Amino acid sequence: MILPIFKEGEPQSPHMVTEAWMVSEVLKVVPDAIIEASDLHGSGDHFHVRVISESYDGVRPLQRQKPILNHFKPYITQNIVHALDLKCMTPEQAESTLDTAFDPHSEKKTEFFGVHIRRESKE
Repeated sequence: MILPIFKEGEPQSPHMVTEAWMVSEVLKVVPDAIIEASDLHGSGDHFHVRVISESYDGVRPLQRQKPILNHFKPYITQNIVHALDLKCMTPEQAESTLDTAFDPHSEKKTEFFGVHIRRESKE
């Protein structure tokens, strides 16, 4: 079953999503958040998503990420989203940490913190 993630008139490829779609999906889980999404390769399946919310104050990193990861689990399972680099932080943390994108396929070395979810290939 392919989940209906595209609006009428958009390309119907099950393997291409947009940064705007990622933002709208995360807002369903954390409606008060400021969300920045980047398509790491321009391929519509590797994303860095930075979620900034005051509601994260005093909440451990995994508890911040778990509801979002649960929301995206069907999309990851179907390989609609292949890699999701998710950073959930408070506004104060966001101010002190500007470049948080982690791309395991990049030669650029970035300090990694958070959770990087990647579906195993079943070939």
